[in-house]
Amino acid sequence: MLLKNKSAVVTGASNGIGEAIANVFLEQGAKVVGLDIAETKQTKPNLTYLKTDVSNTEDCQRAYEEITRIFDHIDILVNCAGITRDAMTGKMTEEQFDQVMAVNLKGVWNLTRLMGPAMQRNQGGSIINISSVVGVFGNIGQANYAATKAGVIGMTKSWAKEFSLKGGNVRVNAVAPGYTMTNMMKTVPENLLEKFCGQTMLGRLAEPEEIANSVLFLASDLSSYVTGEVLNVNGGMRL
Repeated sequence: MLLKNKSAVVTGASNGIGEAIANVFLEQGAKVVGLDIAETKQTKPNLTYLKTDVSNTEDCQRAYEEITRIFDHIDILVNCAGITRDAMTGKMTEEQFDQVMAVNLKGVWNLTRLMGPAMQRNQGGSIINISSVVGVFGNIGQANYAATKAGVIGMTKSWAKEFSLKGGNVRVNAVAPGYTMTNMMKTVPENLLEKFCGQTMLGRLAEPEEIANSVLFLASDLSSYVTGEVLNVNGGMRL
């Protein structure tokens, strides 16, 4: 029970990697508030869902106020919510660019600017931002997505410095997953999946639980001396 008596907030928690993270946290003894713009009918002990648009500052403020009524303090924040709007740069619309920036980058800032200082005042906490292999290496047709995920790494390293000031003792790290077999990936044609698998040293895609376990490490005291780092969980992927 690595997270016994810990309180955690996970964005993008209704499906995919975010859902896997919430489930692993629950299994390890945490109480979890999951934030997502999507509706969910999931009901589990110690899990509360709040419908939240992370790109909307007022929505995040309302969610934060509700979270503070549920938890006395916040131990863990995982910024996992994200979207893609892929297109080659010459054909990418301003709307596609702005939508990805709003969710993937501003959404991370919206919640961290509220919860990070609160953790700092409480002199402890762990923030994990979900980046991507694309944020490290870039990718054709994903300039908007790559920019946000690279930006998440920059914010991670800045916050690791900022929230440790004055004895804040808040650790901030990022996880950069490779291609992961979420429901979205299950719609990708078989030939493309085989190509993605062939780009990894392990010859397969990740399962959401494998990404979640890496987040668990960074959330728990097992990583008590790790901050400002980017953990690549991509099977040795070569883009």
